[in-house]
Amino acid sequence: MAEKKKVLLLGDNGTIMDDIFIRLRDTYTLMSSSIRYEDMENHMFFFQPDAMILCIGQKEEQNMQKIITLKRKLTREYIAFGIIGSPEECERFQRMSMNMADIVMPRPIKMETIKEMINDFLQESEFFKNESSYMTTAAAEEAGITLNGNTRKHVLVIDDDPMMLKIVKDHLHDNYDVATAPSGKIAYKFLEKKHTDIILLDYQMPDEDGPTVLKNLRKQFDMSKTPVLFLTGVADREKIREALALKPQGYLLKPIDKEKLLGNLDKFSN
Repeated sequence: MAEKKKVLLLGDNGTIMDDIFIRLRDTYTLMSSSIRYEDMENHMFFFQPDAMILCIGQKEEQNMQKIITLKRKLTREYIAFGIIGSPEECERFQRMSMNMADIVMPRPIKMETIKEMINDFLQESEFFKNESSYMTTAAAEEAGITLNGNTRKHVLVIDDDPMMLKIVKDHLHDNYDVATAPSGKIAYKFLEKKHTDIILLDYQMPDEDGPTVLKNLRKQFDMSKTPVLFLTGVADREKIREALALKPQGYLLKPIDKEKLLGNLDKFSN
């Protein structure tokens, strides 16, 4: 069983906080804190939350500078920050803080919707946290700086299976810079700001399957020079024909060993 994500609730709106504790305690490990800066900082250090959610009440405007200072620290540590309140409270908070919140949850809102928004938020945060080392490499390349004696090709792996992402990344990290995206949605966000040289794409994924992701990639981005290879366990002939009709540069079946994977990628690395 995967370890539950940790969410720290801030603020003095006890009604919202109690409701979240009652209805989401099976989904997240929850803890609450006052908005006294020392309390928030101590909770960050000892609880090490994945996300912090501000339940807007009466005192937030008086403590705006403290919350802004905390948010800056969250950005450096890749901790997600969201707010819950009435539409007016959320709008006022965003205006006063210059749109500081990463996610805004105006009430009334269903608890299931809150959970979905937090999960999407955490998924994106985790992705960019994991890819921070690549961003450093990419920034150096944009500046014309060569790392480790050569400029390595970059591979984006899109797969909803965390174990497969880890295996592929372990196979490739000695030869390539690797980014991993657990969904098409996260891959699109990555490609809006960053470049990749090769894409490895799973077939079966929730929300959008591999062929759908490939179609969307071609609609949204210039893919004329970016090879896309399916890396999947799907061996159904009809589905393989569907994928091949999109003319990817390869269709590799899982499980795949390291040497075979590297051999296929090396064809597109010169």
